[in-house]
Amino acid sequence: MQPQNTQPYGQQQTYGQPQQQPPYGSGYGYTPAAVEGEPEYFGTPGPAPVPSYNDNPGHTRAFTLGGAPDAPQQPGSQDHVTTYRAGQTTVPPAGPRLHWKQLISGIVLRPAATFWQMRDYQVWGPALTVTFLYGLLAVFGFDAARTDVLNATMSNSIPWVICTAIAVILSGLMLGAVTNALARQFGGDGAWAPTIGLAMLITSLTDAPRLFFALFLGSANSFVQVLGWITWLACAALLTSMVSKSHDLPWPKALGAASIQLIALLVLFKLPVI
Repeated sequence: MQPQNTQPYGQQQTYGQPQQQPPYGSGYGYTPAAVEGEPEYFGTPGPAPVPSYNDNPGHTRAFTLGGAPDAPQQPGSQDHVTTYRAGQTTVPPAGPRLHWKQLISGIVLRPAATFWQMRDYQVWGPALTVTFLYGLLAVFGFDAARTDVLNATMSNSIPWVICTAIAVILSGLMLGAVTNALARQFGGDGAWAPTIGLAMLITSLTDAPRLFFALFLGSANSFVQVLGWITWLACAALLTSMVSKSHDLPWPKALGAASIQLIALLVLFKLPVI
């Protein structure tokens, strides 16, 4: 009787030739033992699998917000890179809609915070009302027009004043639309309604001090003319700040977007009185 060969643990005898099982740990960066006769758990370490990303300095990899870098992508999750969408802002509103009193006072006292908070809200009510009232008084800011209106009959002067107010509103709408279109061309992402409404409020409120003194001193008065240039510079600063906040643009591009509206205001309301 021949002695029965014993097989090492983990191997089974098959007919013809023995079949060896890979040692423990193979497939995890280890290769079978290189020297025959060594125990199975002594293996030669092999190359580790190369990850699909590189964590060395100077290399980056994208991951979703709210999870770990190695976490699997969840259905419906969005990448951390925001996609540009025309007419839609990239950030949520900074606060609730302001009351019209807070809006008007905020434009004068805290313009940057007001423009940022109202960048996603329409302001048609205050804008149209303030611009209409400004248009009613604008005709009295020019000496020749004021004389014609005061010397005319009531039936002729009232339609003239109302038509002037409507013309001021239409000009504000068109100039605001031009400013919004230029801001979008420069890469802005703001909505058109808040931009136009805020632009109308800015142009009417900033010219109100000049118009107030022009009603009593006349448009040709030197103080009124100097005040007109100061208020025009204030209008330029506020329009630039508004476009910058509403469209998320640096101030040079915001000033370029508002340049046509500023030139038009200079020609329509400032230069005629010089």
